[in-house]
Amino acid sequence: MVRPGERVEIAEIRAGRGLSARLADMGFYPGVAIEVVSNFGRGPLIIAKSGIRLGLGFGIAHQIWVRTIQDKAGL
Repeated sequence: MVRPGERVEIAEIRAGRGLSARLADMGFYPGVAIEVVSNFGRGPLIIAKSGIRLGLGFGIAHQIWVRTIQDKAGL
């Protein structure tokens, strides 16, 4: 689970065609960095990207696989 305020990158969306297409239409697809605005563990999860905020139910959120974004400042 991702903590509020943390930025991650969408690695994969393991959902059906309809949900995958809906998320892609809003700019949420693999490779895109997102910020988790709120995460209560169960229930609604709010994510943000470029001024877009999206509320997701627990079941849908678990179909979006993410990976941490490595800080390149130290390289």
